[in-house]
Amino acid sequence: MRDSGGSRYDRMSRLVGSRGIAIATAGGAAAGIALAAAIIAGWGPAGASGWTLWMLGGAVGLLVAVFIATRVFVARVERPLAELLRAVERLSGGDWASRVETPGGRIAAALGGALERLRINLADHAATGRALDVMLDSMNDAVFLTSPDGLIKRVNLAGSQMLGWSQAELLGRELGYLVSEQDRPNFSIEQAANEMLELTMRSKSGQVIPVSLSGSVMAAEDPRFQGCIFVARNITERKRAERRIRYLARYDTLTKIPNRLQFQHSLQQAIARTLRAGHELALLYMDLDRFKEVNDTFGHAAGDRALEILSERMNRRLPQHTMLGRLAGDEFALFIENLPAETDNRPAIATLARELLDELGRPFQLGQHELYVTGSIGIALCPRDADNVVDLIRDADAAMYYSKQNGGNSHSFFTPEMSAVAVERLMLKSKLRRAVEREELVILYQPKVDLRDGRVAGAEALVRWRLPGHGDISPAQFIPLAEESNLIQEIGEWVLKRVCNDYRSWQDEVPRPGRISINLSLKQLRQAEFLTRYRSVFDDTGVAPSNFELEITETTLMTEAGRMVRLLDELHAMGVHLAIDDFGTGYSSLSALQQFPVHTLKIDQSFVRHAVVSPSDATLIRTIIEMGRNLSLEVVAEGIETQQQLDYLRGLDCHYGQGRLFGEPMNTVEFLQLLLAQARGDARYAPMFG
Repeated sequence: MRDSGGSRYDRMSRLVGSRGIAIATAGGAAAGIALAAAIIAGWGPAGASGWTLWMLGGAVGLLVAVFIATRVFVARVERPLAELLRAVERLSGGDWASRVETPGGRIAAALGGALERLRINLADHAATGRALDVMLDSMNDAVFLTSPDGLIKRVNLAGSQMLGWSQAELLGRELGYLVSEQDRPNFSIEQAANEMLELTMRSKSGQVIPVSLSGSVMAAEDPRFQGCIFVARNITERKRAERRIRYLARYDTLTKIPNRLQFQHSLQQAIARTLRAGHELALLYMDLDRFKEVNDTFGHAAGDRALEILSERMNRRLPQHTMLGRLAGDEFALFIENLPAETDNRPAIATLARELLDELGRPFQLGQHELYVTGSIGIALCPRDADNVVDLIRDADAAMYYSKQNGGNSHSFFTPEMSAVAVERLMLKSKLRRAVEREELVILYQPKVDLRDGRVAGAEALVRWRLPGHGDISPAQFIPLAEESNLIQEIGEWVLKRVCNDYRSWQDEVPRPGRISINLSLKQLRQAEFLTRYRSVFDDTGVAPSNFELEITETTLMTEAGRMVRLLDELHAMGVHLAIDDFGTGYSSLSALQQFPVHTLKIDQSFVRHAVVSPSDATLIRTIIEMGRNLSLEVVAEGIETQQQLDYLRGLDCHYGQGRLFGEPMNTVEFLQLLLAQARGDARYAPMFG
């Protein structure tokens, strides 16, 4: 108990402790002296017994004094020792936060100071241990500390959470116990402690978890700290991503059927089986006819949905165990194996091909629109046509192209004659991609002549491909390839830039070079960025759009007429002139023609060629010229090759003409010289007009 003055026990100790021994000793001495003085003075008791009692009383007094002194000494030592004992018990119990008070006395104070230093060291070690626990439990990876023989001595929170066991349940178990049954036979602590392993561990619920396990040996002199430390990382997401990557590498994500790589791999194995067994294999290579128009008209999302529908149809129709693969955008292939070699299998294969085409040709609903798509199929047989994957696919592709060239919606078996055509086409298609980079494309200008006086009123820009070793390749040959490979937009933009740059250079020499015509394809007009790109070219080159005339065929104009009206209105608003090329070959009506902001009609050269000998062609030309005059449209006759044709057209008051009669198409320098000569009064074509 404590009061305001401190412990009574402490006050008594201080009181007695400083003087108690001296008082007791003095008391005992005084008793002895008094006894001696009494004897000398004769004051002692009479008789022997009296003396005895007197001496005994003195001895008792002395003993009492010694006893009191001893008790005082013990009291001074026992209290500090008891306090130190309690401090030791607190430290033993893990209480390292309570400070050890230093008691009085030299020895007790020394012991108290030593215990306080021990407490501080133990508290520091405990804090370090707690920090280690926090660090281990903060890790995302599971950590296991084991004995040398693999018994778990410590596990962090991540290990407990990953496996679903509590930390207490894991302590004392063998690490190998946590390895799944499929990997346990090959697992060893020694191997795991020296190299990184990928294995599976099992959770408490039986779930198999893929992990990356790395370990190392903990070397220490004290056996208690010897063992191994292992870090296990959950790689479930990585394994899932790897499986996804492997799937994407082998299967088409849209149609869920094998892609080109997987299909070719399976075809190679099938060919090997066919050759070993002496059987026959049929490869059917199919391309959807004009499928790019679906993408261009309705968008790629609609095109993807159409591909899904069509691939599902084909899969349902195929014989069992027949593999269908998607080799490219709208190109599919399938093979049929185990066909008897001694039988002509072509009739049965032709029947299957026709059934597939009929299945494809059935209309289907795409949003608010009903569509139908046809296909072209090429068929090659192994080993009759080829005995390896590359050649067999090449032959089937050549046969497919032959079917497509013959109108599509048909099938063809490969013949050797098809190979040369297919090789040439593939060669051109691959080289066309590099034609712009290698500056193999050139622009030539075919003059447009005013049929009233022979003056050059402009020209039509013609693109040619000068392929080294092959000479000039006409647009009729490479433009379809450019449209198939989506290069038409790049080529069209390149043509416009080159013509604009040429025109700007002519303006430096001739104030009015005339109007230049440039051809456009349906593929270009369907590009989403067509207007933006063309407007950007005019802005970059600084040439007015009114100096150009874009030519669109009559068939293109009548395709998606509503959309074309809006597009041509925007071009007209930019100042660009518009012409209908090959007029008379399409099916446009006069009322439909009046919807479009057209400035010029170009009479197809097939009519001009026979105008002087064919009454029907002459009547058609006369009608077109009169219609153009009535609609205030300019009329240009193409393909003028003779003076007789020229005179006939002049007699009908046709406005302009162009053709070989006025020379071959010329390069930019030659056309500039033609304009300069005309500006000097030396019109080259004047003699033809009398």
